[in-house]
Amino acid sequence: MATLVDNDWKYVDKPGAIPYQVFTKPIVKSEQDDRDYRIIQLENGLQATLVHDLKADKAAASLDVAVGHLYDPDDMPGLAHFCEHLLFMGTEKFPQENEYSEFLSKNNGSSNAYTSTSNTNYYFNVATSALPGALERFAAFFHCPLFAPSCTSRELNAVDSEHKKNHQADMWRIFQLNKHLTRPGHVWSKFGSGNRDSLSKAAKELKEQGKLPPAVTSANLSAAPTPIPSQYCASRMRLSIVGKESLDELADLAATLFSPIPNRGRDPLPMINEHPFGPEEKGTLVSVQTVMAFHAVEISFPLEYQPPFWRHKPVNFITHFVGHEGPGSLHSYLKNKHWVTALSCGPQNLARGFAMFKITMHLTPEGFSNYRSVILAAYKYLELLRSSKFEPYHHQEVVNLSSIRFRFAEKRRPDDYATWISEHMAWPIPRDLLLTAPRLTWDWDSEGDKQKGEAKVREYLNQLRIGESRAVLMAKKDDHLEVHPDLKWEKEPWYGTNYAVQRFDAQFVVEAEGKNDISEFFLPGPNEFIPTNLEVEKKGGIEPLKRPHLVRQTPLSTLWHKKDDKFWVPKAHVVIDLRSPVGNASARASVLTRLYSDIVNDSLTEFSYDADLAGLSYNFTPHAMGLYVTMNGYNDKMSVLVRHVLEKVKGSVIDPKRLAVIKEEARREWENFFLGQSYSLSDYYARYLMSERQWTIEEKLKELPSVTADEVQEHMKVLLSQVNTRILAAGNMYKDEAIKIAEMVENGLGQSPLSPTELNERSLLLPEGSNYVWSCPIPNPNQANSSLTYFTYYGPIADQKLRVASALLTQLMSEPAFNTLRTKEQLGYIVSCTSWSLPGASEKGMRIVVQSEKRPEYIEARVEAFLDEMKTKLEEMTEEEFRSHRNGLEKKWLEADKNLAEEVSKYLVHINSGHWDFFRSEKDAALLKAITKSDVLQLFLSRVHPSSRTRSKLSVHMISQKPHPKKVSPAAAEAFEALVHEALPEVHEKAWRTAIDNDKPTLVEFGQYWMKNLTGEDAKKLLIQLPGLVDKYPVEGEVEDRKRSDVTYIEDKKAFKDSLRVSIDPGPMVEWNDLPVPRF
Repeated sequence: MATLVDNDWKYVDKPGAIPYQVFTKPIVKSEQDDRDYRIIQLENGLQATLVHDLKADKAAASLDVAVGHLYDPDDMPGLAHFCEHLLFMGTEKFPQENEYSEFLSKNNGSSNAYTSTSNTNYYFNVATSALPGALERFAAFFHCPLFAPSCTSRELNAVDSEHKKNHQADMWRIFQLNKHLTRPGHVWSKFGSGNRDSLSKAAKELKEQGKLPPAVTSANLSAAPTPIPSQYCASRMRLSIVGKESLDELADLAATLFSPIPNRGRDPLPMINEHPFGPEEKGTLVSVQTVMAFHAVEISFPLEYQPPFWRHKPVNFITHFVGHEGPGSLHSYLKNKHWVTALSCGPQNLARGFAMFKITMHLTPEGFSNYRSVILAAYKYLELLRSSKFEPYHHQEVVNLSSIRFRFAEKRRPDDYATWISEHMAWPIPRDLLLTAPRLTWDWDSEGDKQKGEAKVREYLNQLRIGESRAVLMAKKDDHLEVHPDLKWEKEPWYGTNYAVQRFDAQFVVEAEGKNDISEFFLPGPNEFIPTNLEVEKKGGIEPLKRPHLVRQTPLSTLWHKKDDKFWVPKAHVVIDLRSPVGNASARASVLTRLYSDIVNDSLTEFSYDADLAGLSYNFTPHAMGLYVTMNGYNDKMSVLVRHVLEKVKGSVIDPKRLAVIKEEARREWENFFLGQSYSLSDYYARYLMSERQWTIEEKLKELPSVTADEVQEHMKVLLSQVNTRILAAGNMYKDEAIKIAEMVENGLGQSPLSPTELNERSLLLPEGSNYVWSCPIPNPNQANSSLTYFTYYGPIADQKLRVASALLTQLMSEPAFNTLRTKEQLGYIVSCTSWSLPGASEKGMRIVVQSEKRPEYIEARVEAFLDEMKTKLEEMTEEEFRSHRNGLEKKWLEADKNLAEEVSKYLVHINSGHWDFFRSEKDAALLKAITKSDVLQLFLSRVHPSSRTRSKLSVHMISQKPHPKKVSPAAAEAFEALVHEALPEVHEKAWRTAIDNDKPTLVEFGQYWMKNLTGEDAKKLLIQLPGLVDKYPVEGEVEDRKRSDVTYIEDKKAFKDSLRVSIDPGPMVEWNDLPVPRF
């Protein structure tokens, strides 16, 4: 029965079901959206948005908690993040640690979570049939988490490893520095990600005070040192569920499973209204030393919280001008001065209660030298806006574009959508406008509304002044010293980032507050790319085609076309793959091709920006065998963009001054690559070793300095004279339009002397019975993590049974690899086991990646121990469990495309590879039913297990050069305990285990404890022996690697590659016979 609560809510109380309230107004959605929506509120205060999607083959849920790391206790930074980790580690209802992830893995699902400043979000996706089971496991996180002591200790390591992964990343370092430089006592300064030290300090104190229980259950949850008892509360939770079930069924699921979450009477939406910028933070320039080589300046202005201004979004209106890249813009002016390579800006809601408006400019070396002029230009442009009259079309364009985007928004991954909904449920907007308010900009309701809206824009513009702002100047130390040799450097406490703060000098402030005197600045004119023809000829009752058709083939190109018959949006995609034997013929040719693409992109910036604003974008990027030209968006003006882009591709004139800027950018990007994550390096070198033709970054860097504008111009001419082109045109575009584009592409191009199959990329094949290792030190001396990429070769994808069985084997290994190597053994934060398609996509294998503070040889030993465990697991696996994994993989392969972009990406895999095997997923799903456990086990034993004499294996070891503090292993600690017991029997030799919350403390930490607790000469004699015990009993994985006799160590990369056999490309694996006439 339903009872009216008020005008907008009714109470639903059905016999045998848990009651809840339903929001009665219809949820406003776009015309394109065929899903049904309902908002309910449970009696514990939790609100849920339910999404019924009859066509879904994948379900999802997201739960957003309105508390993040700004609510951490002052003495326990990182606690909210730590709690996020712990919730995955089993519940009273499902105590097995990996129960949740294993269930999802068997049902074509996955999960994740993140902790932000004011919220923490948990989400998953899963096959539609498994939604109830996934929700049951998910809901238990929030009403009966286990927090087992063994998990607590291990997840401390996981949080610590995650922090160390980020330690050398400038994004994290500068984010925390901005938080550090804040109003005294403001919560914004908190260290959100946390590490072992920040979390264990308070835990030690709690343990000493006897306040830390040995195990935490729902019975003693209130005593747990987590945010759950005090901060996690049902009324603070917002849930979104996307499923195939009816809205009534979804409502009953939500009510049944999430009602047990307690409401602890907390404020449902706690706000932090004080802005972190105080008087001391404003009007300052912060110089910060970066890890990577780049130059940038970011100007930040404090703003009030923006969601309450959802109707007209005044700051977005300002962003429209400041971020513009067309003629008359700030970007155009600075780019023509050769001072910037990129500019971005916009509002950022830092937390629930305050925001920031940011202008970020990436500088050239010349721009860095003139950083004061760059910053001044930004303030001058803001002064132009303050003194300008805005034309009606400026606001109208923003309104129209938001309306078009909303009307034709396509479906996306259900977990992405559920997360977006749950996050925005916390916005102060009418419930019926949940889907529209964050995305639409409303037109003025009246002249009074217009005046009020424009007054808000003016109010904000008046706040965007130098006295209210802070600029952060980013560069390497030596670059800073050139412009500021006398700075006094300080160190941020958590990441150790060096920085210096200065106040803007009075003369500079006067200039920045003055009138705009830059004549090149003017406001943008009307956008000619805004689509006007949004018609789609929708035909009912037709069976959608399952592949594109080959509609044209010449010696220069093949054209594949598919008219949209599924999504019915006025959008199209055109992808042009220009293949040439010239593009990657040598390291120098590879550099020239890269610079050519960058020059074209650089020259198109002003023209393409309006198109991009209007939902029509392009990209021009190099790849191993040539270049991609991709265009997508509303098809109305697509032909205009295609024509102009192709004109630039074929007719660019290389400007030496711009080339110098672009060469510098390429140099920095390549050098910075070696300062990135360790696992990216091991993956890169593994890929290089298995690729027939790939040039190392070191080889490219040697060629770069001597490249001239004339050489790039000549290279462009030669490359375009020898091409074979693969084109896909798909979406709201007819065949004759696609053919015109193909003709446009061919105009002015010359034919490649090589056949299309010869222009396919090729890989190198490891010999049977091989076990190779290549090792390399990590160039960044401050990178604490080593990494391992461990690859075993399966075979050619043309062998369908092998292709299918190997995919199933990888599916079976993926979750156990993560559970063993990351969750149980705590090797590091980055752990994955995936299929790996080799260059050219004709060969495949299995790859395990681990990034860890342990040495790579030890990591490899643990990977091989896992493979031994996996052998037993496969041998003992029940037929039921095997079938569940097989069914999960089948669902994955048969999963429908959610939008036009997904459909196009699927087709491109087969067009770019030249294999044309568009029905591969369907064929493999059919064969999958015949694959037995015996087939998979045999493949594992022959191709993966270390004991196999026929497996082909390569691993890459990237070795950290950063010295680690010596640690006391459990064996060393026991040996020292024995000495203490023998020499000082009255001393409790195991008491340190309670005082130090780490079973492998550092030598300093361990020694300091005993120095405090032992006295006299006997104590000194004992402590002198400690370093020797640490050397005698080292921590596993932290001693120098020892070469193994069963491994072939690669000394010369080039010689190794020359010794390998080149893969054979199968060419087209299916002949479709689409063309009614002979091809040529």
